[in-house]
This record gives sequence, C-alpha cells and structure tokens, in this order.
Amino acid sequence: MLKVGDKAPDFQVTDDSGAAVSLRDYRDKNLILYFYPKANTPG
Repeated sequence: MLKVGDKAPDFQVTDDSGAAVSLRDYRDKNLILYFYPKANTPG
C-alpha cells in the first residue's frame, strides 16, 4: 500500500476519448491522483 509521499508506480489507462495515458507522461510535473470506491459500494 502506498503511503503519503510515496512515488506511484507507473501505469497506463485509457482516457475518455480512447487514447492511452501513462503516468510517465506527467514526469517532472505536479500531479494529484485520486482513487475512490466503486459506485454503490460501502466505503
């Protein structure tokens, strides 16, 4: 589990237009990652 201040591992996802986006695309830039629970689940 990541802790505050840890570096996030590189990963790749698809954006809403279908283009691939990688965490490394934002290297040397400030970036905030936000994770949230799946809709309609407790938590």
